[in-house]
Amino acid sequence: MNFFPNNIKLLSTPRLLEGGSSKGNFENFNLALHVDDKQGAVLANRDLLLSHYKLPSKPVWINQTHSNLSVDADLLSSIVDADASYSKKPGTVCGILTADCLPVFVSNKEGTAVGVAHAGWRGLVDGIIESLIESFDCNGKDLLVHLGPAISQLSFEVGGEVKSQYLSKNKNFENCFTNLNNKYYLDLYDAARVVLKNFGVSSISGGDRCTYKESEQYFSYRRDGKHSGRMAHLIWMENS
Repeated sequence: MNFFPNNIKLLSTPRLLEGGSSKGNFENFNLALHVDDKQGAVLANRDLLLSHYKLPSKPVWINQTHSNLSVDADLLSSIVDADASYSKKPGTVCGILTADCLPVFVSNKEGTAVGVAHAGWRGLVDGIIESLIESFDCNGKDLLVHLGPAISQLSFEVGGEVKSQYLSKNKNFENCFTNLNNKYYLDLYDAARVVLKNFGVSSISGGDRCTYKESEQYFSYRRDGKHSGRMAHLIWMENS
């Protein structure tokens, strides 16, 4: 992706990859161990992930809990509860898993720090993007952000209490909601842009896919329920 410095690599995995091992609803490239898929299939898929994309190391996975916790992937030796991770060391692969929630990839313009956040509606309103941005310890104008594939607005109905939560945090979230037939629909992409612009981040790409509608390409929890697989979203710096 030319948007980022040349040494920064990022990817969002597809639902299907030649050689993928998962069967049934998880067909075939599910990368999550917590979704009732066969463990052997998921571990085979994680090996395929490493080899197919020529990753410099195994991804540093985190246990996502819809929190606002961001952790330093360079320091992790075991899986911890968090919803974002960052790295300032070449070769460390930061990774999250999603099936509708928004992956937020971040790099500084120098290409010396990267991170990725798992931003569902809860994490987004609770401050997961802010938490990740603050770990870069720089001006928002010095950051580049790419919004990976997530559920689109008209596929994402939420309750009135969700809208109230957002507006009590920031009135600028008002435009992220659409009201159709007395139902509210949230635009996660626009909500992320509101947060990023508050930090002075203006270099933002992506935000034009729909995990729910693009069933051939993506897993979707809202579409497939608890039997949905998960895509991986990875970012790292290459050794210069």
